[in-house]
Amino acid sequence: MTLRPLTFVVGTGRCGSTALSRVLRLHPDLLSVSELIAALEPDALPEAPLTGAEFWRILATPRSFANRVIRDGIPLPEYRYPHVKGRFSVAGGGIPALCMMTLPHLTDDPDALFDALEPELSRRPAAPVADHYRALFDLLGERFGRRAVVERSGYSLRSVPRLRKVFPEARFVHLHRDGADCALSMSRHPGFRLIQLMTERAETTESLPAGLEALLSDDDADLRPLYERPVPVAEFGRLWSHTIVEGLAHLSQLPAGIRMSLSYESLLDAPERELTRLAQHLGVEPLPEWLAAGGALLDGDRRGSAAATLPPAELAALRASCAPGARALSLAGAG
Repeated sequence: MTLRPLTFVVGTGRCGSTALSRVLRLHPDLLSVSELIAALEPDALPEAPLTGAEFWRILATPRSFANRVIRDGIPLPEYRYPHVKGRFSVAGGGIPALCMMTLPHLTDDPDALFDALEPELSRRPAAPVADHYRALFDLLGERFGRRAVVERSGYSLRSVPRLRKVFPEARFVHLHRDGADCALSMSRHPGFRLIQLMTERAETTESLPAGLEALLSDDDADLRPLYERPVPVAEFGRLWSHTIVEGLAHLSQLPAGIRMSLSYESLLDAPERELTRLAQHLGVEPLPEWLAAGGALLDGDRRGSAAATLPPAELAALRASCAPGARALSLAGAG
């Protein structure tokens, strides 16, 4: 097994990381692994050793939340498998976690890749989970001719300590975006609306309305009322700030040489400079053709503040709720 250099791109989510994954996929030396850890939660990083068959079950078991939102017709753009002609379906028993986002990012035929991986990974002997992931990365790297691995999952800043513990050799890139724009995007995303609700539920001493509690506890309930309830956008600013402050504290515990800060706005404004810096951190060459292709891809993303279009009072409340996170980024030299 070849030990390929491994880097995790971490962030709050809704910070431009999906666009970055598409750029990384264009580099001939990089295996861009999209949303793997997120897709496998809450079972992604078990502490005890496990057999290959047990690891494969983690990869292949459908996740109830993902299948519920597809069943209810709630659009999550990250869920790519429903848009390919695959054999798995929610009605047919569920879509394997590995197939939902990660494999369609790599190939137009995720079922064939899924089938090819199963015998190779299932027969592995008992080992720490990191060894099984390294075997997965090795198989994918060999198949696609890539020598370095970059995993990117949304809402992953909170996972930095766990990732560091399981993969001590890994490097990290913190991708961040203007707080108000990021929070506004969160407010329009069904997954983050649920995250905000769960955060609210954990922080308040008051119970949620009985109807909401029932929806959360019933796996067969339609989740749309949870996503459609009105929530001030400033609440998502609070979520963004909390995630940034907590995440920067985690990152500060890492050696300076293995972590890098990357602003999404800077990536749009100066793609050649920022992609060159990123490539050097990942341990690959900033190939001129890749810089040109990545810059062209990023050029399609609009530069400018979506939050600036909000009514003045709403924007002021949002900026105030984002202030702790913005201050933390500035103090960390990342603002």
